[in-house]
Amino acid sequence: MSNKDTISMHLVREALLQACPQGCPVAELLAKAGIDPQLLHEANARVPSTAYARLWRLLARRCNDEFFAMDPRGLRSGSLAFLCRASMAQPTVEAGLDTALAFLTLMLEDLQPSLVRQHSLAEIVINEPRDEPRRAFTYFTFWMIVHGVACWLAGRRIPILAIELRCAEPPFCDDYRVMFSENLQFGRPRTRMIIAADCLAGPIRRSESELQRFLAQAPGNILVKYRDPASLAQRVRQGLLAKHPSSWPDADELARQLCLSASTLRRRLADEGHSYQGLKDSVRRQLAIAWLAEGQLDMFEIAARLGFADASSFYKAFRKWFGCNPGHYRSLVLGNEEVSEGVFPAAGQ
Repeated sequence: MSNKDTISMHLVREALLQACPQGCPVAELLAKAGIDPQLLHEANARVPSTAYARLWRLLARRCNDEFFAMDPRGLRSGSLAFLCRASMAQPTVEAGLDTALAFLTLMLEDLQPSLVRQHSLAEIVINEPRDEPRRAFTYFTFWMIVHGVACWLAGRRIPILAIELRCAEPPFCDDYRVMFSENLQFGRPRTRMIIAADCLAGPIRRSESELQRFLAQAPGNILVKYRDPASLAQRVRQGLLAKHPSSWPDADELARQLCLSASTLRRRLADEGHSYQGLKDSVRRQLAIAWLAEGQLDMFEIAARLGFADASSFYKAFRKWFGCNPGHYRSLVLGNEEVSEGVFPAAGQ
């Protein structure tokens, strides 16, 4: 499919799983959404995101549930509009997000979200019964709604530092990594999204006409943009991840390795919306948060591995990237896990 604004058929099957129980005919529904039913049997098929958005709306109307019957109570039709209207009336993005989460807590039975400020970081934690975790699709649909609304309220994309999920990693989550973050952690004690708190400080300035536009385009306006695994940018990214940052080639050497001229490399990456420096920075960010979450390397070792002259340079870069210091991020990720496991430091430590 030449259209790169696409969604994996895996997500189509996931959307149908609970909204259309086994044995329920789906061919007519898919055709109405503009999806060939035969694609259900093709493992790697993709469909236009516009078709997936139509399917989303059709399923919501069919179930009278904008959460695809994945919660005992669910979100009746019109819930997203009410949530947005209530949130946009608040003075700041943080207050608006708090309002949105309070509404979801009221409406849903099993998924009970809350916003927790941790100095320069904020986390949206999903409190839920301690039985079997939900499907990854359930959690990511929830994040799609919450993060999509938060970005709309802020008027910009809010970067996600990490998403932790109680469930096991599903067989397919490439689109989730494109949509949310490369830093997805599965099998964790709780389900939460971590963002920089300063993203929540701005005022909300949204009009009724902007709300109507947002709702008319949803969910297509918050869906994943396809990242072609065969694209040059992805090949460069995978090559960087496979090497120690100290051995990354410069642009001229990379061009030679790819049998391209330096100017052709720059042009082709630019055509895909990237630059070599931007890709290196992106991989450095991904490695930094992954190594901080492991807790085995100290700041000096991480700084050296990432190619920084010293820990101070790494500290400054991390604050520029994420709006918080790396030690605080590590304490949030590791500290909360320790508390959830019932491990507390002794008095006076």
